Amino acid sequence: MPSRRTDPLTLEVVELIGDVVARYHQEYEQAAASHQLTGAQARVLGLLAAEPTPMRRIAQKLKCEPSNITGIVDRLEGRGLVERRPDPADRRVKLAAATEEGLTTADRLRESLDFAREPLAGLSDVERTVLRDLLRRMLG
Repeated sequence: MPSRRTDPLTLEVVELIGDVVARYHQEYEQAAASHQLTGAQARVLGLLAAEPTPMRRIAQKLKCEPSNITGIVDRLEGRGLVERRPDPADRRVKLAAATEEGLTTADRLRESLDFAREPLAGLSDVERTVLRDLLRRMLG
């Protein structure tokens, strides 16, 4: 009997997940470019639209070096999409935060991502709930 890692069903599921991820990244990069952003800039802006965040935490979430985040935030700040401000809880820490223009851009970017909405719209509420719960379970 084949192991669970190499059985044909598992291999097909892994391949399909890879296809979904690749399609998402391709559309995300295209959407970012339509707003004159790189994919990394768009991801940082999306995080900051949710809440002001210390740059070290952004780097942790995106699994990259803090110096990379500094450069990305510098470029976003230069475009007026992000600002740095002191953390009210610890004045030594700088938070990066989306400006009003940054929030608007992040909303437009999110709205231009049809990939998730289009195929998910073909699933019932029950199917989307099952998919969500299975993905959560896979991620632990």
